[in-house]
Amino acid sequence: MRALLVVNPKATATTARVRDVLARALGSDLKVDLAETQRRGHAIELGAQAAAEGLDLVVVLGGDGTVNEVVNGLLRPLDAAAASPADEAAVRAALPALAVVPGGSTNVFSRALDIPHDPVEATGHLLDALREGRSRRIGLGRADERWFTFTAGIGLDADAVRMVERARAEGRNASPTRYAWAALRQFFRGTDRRHPALTLEIPGHEPVPGLYLGIIGNTSPWTYFGDRPITVTPTASFDAGLDLAVLRKFGTIGTLRAAAGMFGAEGIRGRHVATWADLSEFTLRADRPMHVEVDGDYLGEREGLHLQAVPAALRVIC
Repeated sequence: MRALLVVNPKATATTARVRDVLARALGSDLKVDLAETQRRGHAIELGAQAAAEGLDLVVVLGGDGTVNEVVNGLLRPLDAAAASPADEAAVRAALPALAVVPGGSTNVFSRALDIPHDPVEATGHLLDALREGRSRRIGLGRADERWFTFTAGIGLDADAVRMVERARAEGRNASPTRYAWAALRQFFRGTDRRHPALTLEIPGHEPVPGLYLGIIGNTSPWTYFGDRPITVTPTASFDAGLDLAVLRKFGTIGTLRAAAGMFGAEGIRGRHVATWADLSEFTLRADRPMHVEVDGDYLGEREGLHLQAVPAALRVIC
């Protein structure tokens, strides 16, 4: 079996020791090439190269951002495939499988797959899965042209991601506390809380105007605050369509109450919260540019976002 090990050396919990232990362990069972990412977007290129060369497996040592990039590279052949189900099925069957050893600060995707949080334990878990032939196919989401594994968002959460990425560029860490403070700061100082910009369009239904933000879930929980799960769309699953949570009002008390629900199993809640589950396709259209994120990576400003659920898009070793 031919495999590529993609390592993000700048990921929070990734060290040279963990990289070397993982490479040696994989090398005992696989023919492994090692590649370290050098810049943003490099993992997309590495994933695409692995798919083009017909490798059997890509292992990612890094955080959710690196995983997202590799997935977007791996699925390039699917983007280019003809629309017929037979062609898509053939392309999916030929794609490399994905495995993840967590090396970031939060590692939402690997936790959703019940992969141990400790990199050394995760390495042993991966080797056992390979020897026992354990794998599963999971559904993914698409936000316009970008694939995502666990979440996408337009509005306040993307604003916070953008602020944290700026802080990381200045050498500061991307802790859960920093995300929380960024969201609070943006809410009180940088968000128009009187003029909602978003309209939800679901095929076959009347448009839903007057929305302030949209958070899309492909699994649950949405993220973690340390070891504590943060839940927005509790029914979201890799085996179903996309779930969506929106806010119709952006007042201080109502929004804080809605956010408090994220620390419980029921997820975001309140009179001004609306949710939809198991959607196959929808659009969040904006009347002004709004920030967008996928899997915790900032994508830039968009005047809307088209979302699509893609069942059984990728095989993962877990």
